[in-house]
Amino acid sequence: MIAELFPHLYDVHGRKVFRPGRSEQRTGFRPTFPMARNLTQPLKCRCSTLDEIREFLLTCRRSDADPFAKRDYWQPPEELEKTRTGDCVDLALWTWRQLLEMGYAARFTGGKAGRYGEGHAWVTFEKDGKFYLLEPQLSLLGLRMPRISTLRYHPTTSVAWDGEKISYYAHEKRDTEPPLRILPGLVWEWIAIWIPFWARTIPRILIAIARRIPLGRIRR
Repeated sequence: MIAELFPHLYDVHGRKVFRPGRSEQRTGFRPTFPMARNLTQPLKCRCSTLDEIREFLLTCRRSDADPFAKRDYWQPPEELEKTRTGDCVDLALWTWRQLLEMGYAARFTGGKAGRYGEGHAWVTFEKDGKFYLLEPQLSLLGLRMPRISTLRYHPTTSVAWDGEKISYYAHEKRDTEPPLRILPGLVWEWIAIWIPFWARTIPRILIAIARRIPLGRIRR
């Protein structure tokens, strides 16, 4: 669920703005509460490692609510800990809060992702001069995510916190075509991560299906 970003393909810094513009608000960046509200209420779960963040996310159920619907509700982190059910925004807000408390320079990010450019939310953070994307909804995959998967993420707005105040950033759209010289390595990395995942997952799915189907129905 974590992969290093390519700064020349993904605008990691952005341009500081006073607040998200009208275009960002029209595409869904409309927090239910002031963003700082998501960082001030006490939490029961305090993570100290990235593995612990993933362990919590594995206990959460993904909702099918459209995160960029006109009346979407942005669930605060302390509420998510109670419901353990949320969409990409809810999971990203909680993850952002945890990374900040762990000392990372992290941002809550909204934009578009996927083949059809659907509205989405995720988290980015910096470590040792490198920038990483954390996708809370891929916690089942493991701690690592293929770097080539980051090419499908297109940020429009991100939110940072320096311990005192909130800052907003607007991001430019960049070309997402990686240089040909690094493409074979990225494809191999994708294979090396996804094949073991499906090798573990498919037998579990088949066992789960078999347990739900009565033996008599199988014989028929």
